[in-house]
Amino acid sequence: MNALKSESKQGLKIGQVARKLNIAVETIRMYEREGLIVLEKTDTGQRIFYEEDLHWLSCIRRLIKEEGLNIEGIRRLLALLPCWELRPCSEEERRQCPAFTGALKPCWTMKSRIPVSCRAENCRECVVYQNASNCENLKVLLYQIKHQLIKPVAKTNQ
Repeated sequence: MNALKSESKQGLKIGQVARKLNIAVETIRMYEREGLIVLEKTDTGQRIFYEEDLHWLSCIRRLIKEEGLNIEGIRRLLALLPCWELRPCSEEERRQCPAFTGALKPCWTMKSRIPVSCRAENCRECVVYQNASNCENLKVLLYQIKHQLIKPVAKTNQ
């Protein structure tokens, strides 16, 4: 675990988060399995949650309950984030990157397929993931899709 983070912030365990947000522990684990959230873990594999994780989990719940999205819908919404604008990369990296060429899921869920320059970075610290977990950015993106200001990515064979 990042020593600076452990000194500056106290993390919560999954049961504490579940009680605080009134969500089942298994639901939180499912969000992680489905690639909606990237969690920090201790050396023994225990999930550690920080305030930004609680905010992001609350946002996911709102997208499901208020916007009517399901997990696949949220995953596709996350895939629409323009990572190449948030974290500039070369033309060559873009041509090789599934996140740029029309992926249906966010870049952090396909770490082995993205360019090496992105692969080396801790996804929790990446500007793309941090932007994704800002609920307001997703609300703007969702508004643009609903009002046909941008077109959702069409399904491709991946």
